[in-house]
Amino acid sequence: MISGAEIMVKCLEQENVEILFGYPGAAICPFYDALMDSQIEHILVRQEQNSVHAASGYARSVCKPGVCVATSGPGATNLITGIATAYMDSIPIIAITGQVRSDLIGRDVFQEADITGACEPFVKHSYLVKKTEDLPRIFKEAFYIATTGRPGPVLIDVPIDIQTNKIEEFIYPEKAEITGYKPRTEGHAKQIEKALELIKKSSRPIICAGGGVLTSGAKLKLVEFATKTGIPVVSTIMGKGAIPTDHELYVGNSGMHGRYSANKAVSECDVLFSIGTRFNDRITGDLNEFAPKAKIVHIDIDTASISRNVVVDVPIVADAKLALEKLAEWAEPKKHKAWLDEIKAWEE
Repeated sequence: MISGAEIMVKCLEQENVEILFGYPGAAICPFYDALMDSQIEHILVRQEQNSVHAASGYARSVCKPGVCVATSGPGATNLITGIATAYMDSIPIIAITGQVRSDLIGRDVFQEADITGACEPFVKHSYLVKKTEDLPRIFKEAFYIATTGRPGPVLIDVPIDIQTNKIEEFIYPEKAEITGYKPRTEGHAKQIEKALELIKKSSRPIICAGGGVLTSGAKLKLVEFATKTGIPVVSTIMGKGAIPTDHELYVGNSGMHGRYSANKAVSECDVLFSIGTRFNDRITGDLNEFAPKAKIVHIDIDTASISRNVVVDVPIVADAKLALEKLAEWAEPKKHKAWLDEIKAWEE
């Protein structure tokens, strides 16, 4: 026989979790008892909000999901700001919360909060576990959802009785099978060809690199594509670091906190190649004046982000790395000396 709490720990071990951040409380104590026998390192924080921000920082640093743990009620609600941050920044996080006994949910008992409902706008998905037998499937799905498509946080809320209940055996699924969740990663070849055709005809193109370039591990492919085509690069705040800042083609940050030359280049370009950015207000400013002369290509893994703020001419739903691999392979070598000289003059 194996308890739900032991299953939770084994699920984390199966997902190769090496470290988690948390703060214990009554409703999550069975999990913490089971964690004592595991090699997973636990970092005790001073308050639950620290755990989710630490998990977010860990995920950004090592490019794997961060895991945080909190108890029910105020422990769980203290995670919300960090969960919302991870959602906006596309950071994969697994947030595990304890919950009051299943039969007491909805009765406003001590330290009960509807954390799945409270976090609904800020998670890719959330689970309220109702059967101990469901724990292996739920953990497998949670890690899959958090790390595929546009990455983001997933919440698993586990009532204390689900943690203490015992079942016959532990079987961890080999893969997640989720009806209706089929994230697209490879861009449509025809759309990529359209984008390359625009570049071929362009004399003043610009690449805008967003956080999606970093999330997908596409930095080297971006440099390869930009170098081959001779296209200068600006970055968003989240995209800084997508190309070395001392690279000859890097112009600087764009938008409200950007450089004059970068914003001038976006205003004067004839093709804007956006990769992994949502075109938020800090980048665009007045939408009516944003890149007014440009045909816009937008690569993003999140279908909902394309043409939401800025209507684009060539949408490409794809993982940035996979799309840039094709673009770098199919693009024709080109130089834009006059355009680069003009940008350098603006900088000076």
